[in-house]
Amino acid sequence: MTTHEEGAMSDIARSHQRHHEYTYRLPTPPRIVVPPPTQTTEVPDLQLSSARALAEELDTSFLKEFNLDTIVQKNTLLEWTYERRRQAQMILPWLYLGPLTSAKDRDFLRREGITMVLAIRARDNSMNGALQIAREVCHEVSTIEAANYFTLIGKFSEATRTINRHVAQFRKYAERTGKPRLGKVLVFCESGNEKAAAVVAAYMMETLDNFDFIKSMQVCQAQRFCVNFDDTVKNILRAHWDILLARRAVAISHSERLEARGLLDGLQEAVSTLEATQTVTSKPKRTIEETREDDDVDMENALDPTDLLRFEGRDITPFR
Repeated sequence: MTTHEEGAMSDIARSHQRHHEYTYRLPTPPRIVVPPPTQTTEVPDLQLSSARALAEELDTSFLKEFNLDTIVQKNTLLEWTYERRRQAQMILPWLYLGPLTSAKDRDFLRREGITMVLAIRARDNSMNGALQIAREVCHEVSTIEAANYFTLIGKFSEATRTINRHVAQFRKYAERTGKPRLGKVLVFCESGNEKAAAVVAAYMMETLDNFDFIKSMQVCQAQRFCVNFDDTVKNILRAHWDILLARRAVAISHSERLEARGLLDGLQEAVSTLEATQTVTSKPKRTIEETREDDDVDMENALDPTDLLRFEGRDITPFR
């Protein structure tokens, strides 16, 4: 009996054994693994987002003229050197990513045709030297202040609107001057590897179609190998991706609702037009004169002979 009870207790103990060891660190979200770019990594297709066009008031449809499939160079890792971290690299034909030193390089700004610089800084009185040089060369200078990454997440959409607004307005300006060319924006921070890289990745997520936070970070790292996406930035970009998915779902639903309302209005207008047409083409009522002319017949010739015999000798005049 004792042996049976001990065996039963041992079975219960084994069934409640821990499958994982205890840990004493603070609870953290699961790690986001971004595969590093390699020479064999296939470049994802780059297409402008149609959902973004639904909610965007600016006309950026001309950006579809660029063949974005061949923008990301597959063998840039072979050409990468340590000195290139002090330079800016092209992420999209109208978007560059670089450090503070690239914004101070007048020759680089003129050679690449940079028309706007967007500084991502922690305070509103920093990077004044680079901004002053950019004002001498570029058409526009803009800044976004974010003391930390958690403040920066609320500025991602603002940065995207700023970039698209400048590219669209510069396109119109270049067409008026008779020298059409593409506006180019340089996004930079102190190192060009942290806050500015996060802004560029968020821009690609919001502008390109079916381009999540993993693909955005991969493309940024493939073009600028020294970018640093730590766990905080990865989780912030993932949260921003969830926000973008919700916005796109609302925009598509609103567009479908407007389309359905337009179809209903068109149907009602067609019904009204049909009713009006039927009213016009219907036979009008006879006038009183036409009625009298039709009723003015010879009753004696029209009556039946039996009726004539029945009314013979009667005064049937109704009134005098």
